[in-house]
Amino acid sequence: MGHIERMSLRLSEIPFSVLDLVPVAIGTTPAEALRRSLDLARHAEQWGFNRYWVAEHHNMPGIASAATSVVIGHIAGGTSTMRVGSGGIMLPNHAPLMIAEQFGTLESLYPGRIDLGLGRAPGTDQVTVRSLRRGLGSNGDDFPELLAELRNFLRPVTPGQPVRAVPGAGLELPIWLLGSGGFSARLAGQLGLPFASAGHFSPDNMLAGLEIYRHSFRPSETLAKPYAMVGVNVIAADTDEEAQRLITSHYLAHLNLIRGVPSELPRPVDSMEGRWSPQEQAAVASFTRGSIFGSPATVVAKLEALVEETQADELMVHAMIFDHAARLRSYELLAKAVIEPKNQWGA
Repeated sequence: MGHIERMSLRLSEIPFSVLDLVPVAIGTTPAEALRRSLDLARHAEQWGFNRYWVAEHHNMPGIASAATSVVIGHIAGGTSTMRVGSGGIMLPNHAPLMIAEQFGTLESLYPGRIDLGLGRAPGTDQVTVRSLRRGLGSNGDDFPELLAELRNFLRPVTPGQPVRAVPGAGLELPIWLLGSGGFSARLAGQLGLPFASAGHFSPDNMLAGLEIYRHSFRPSETLAKPYAMVGVNVIAADTDEEAQRLITSHYLAHLNLIRGVPSELPRPVDSMEGRWSPQEQAAVASFTRGSIFGSPATVVAKLEALVEETQADELMVHAMIFDHAARLRSYELLAKAVIEPKNQWGA
C-alpha cells in the first residue's frame, strides 16, 4: 500500500495547502517570478493541494507579491478549482473598505474560491510603512476595530447604510486571522474564526499561539469548533543531501535580511560553513528552526511529528527554492507522499 502504510492516520486526514511569497531569484525579474508562481499553482491544483495563498510584503527585492489582491486574481484566473487567497493582507496598511471591495471583486469573479487571510503586522520596515500609510498612526493595536469595520462592509447592507462595498456586501467570504503570537490567536478564538499560525517564520511562538486560540475559542456562525492551520517550511528532494543544499537559499535570504541588505533569493550553496557568525546563525535559526527538509521519507516522518505536536487541522507549506524545476519537484514529491495516498485509498 505504499506511503499510506507509513503515514499516521492523523496526517492522512488533513488537507495540505501552499503559501507562496512569489520569490524573485537572483538573475530573474518579478515578471518571471509571477509566471513561475502561476505555473506552480496550476501544478499544485493538479496534485491535490487544498488552497494557494500569497502574502503581502513591501520593499523586498526577493518578494513579488506586494499587490496581493492583484496576484490572487492572477492565480485564480489561471486555475479552476483550488481555493486562492491571502496569507495574508496586512490590514493596518489599508482602508477596510478598499479590502472589502477588492476581495468582493475577487469573490464575484471566482465565486466560492477566495479566502481572506488577515494579519496585523506591516509586512515591511518602518520607513516603508510611512510610504504605505502616509504616517505612523497605526501600530496594529487598532486591528480589532479595523477587522470589525471590514466585516461590516462584507455583511448584507442595512437600511440607511451610508457606505457600502460594491462588490463585497453580502458575500460569503471566509475570513482567517493570521498570527505569530498571541494577539491574533486570541482574537480569532473570541470571534470564532479560523486561525493560521505563522510557524514557518515564528516556530518558537507556534504552540503557545495555538493553545491561546483553542482556549479562547467561542463557537460562532462561522465555526462550531476551532480550526487551526499551521504554516511550515518544507523542502522535499530525492535525497536528504539535496534538500539540505536547497534550503541554503532560504538561510542566505534570512541572513541578508538580518544584515539589513535584503536581496533576491540567493543560489543554494554546498555548505553554510564560514558564511555566517555564530550569532547570525542563531538569528537565522530563530526564523527557520521549524523547517522540514529531506527525502520524502524524512519529510513524512517530520510532518507526522509536527501534526502530532500541533494537532493542526491543515498544513500550509512554504518553500523558498531558487530553481523553479526543483521547487516544482519539491511540491510534487510532497503531494505523492501525503496527498495521493489519501486519494487512492479514500483516507
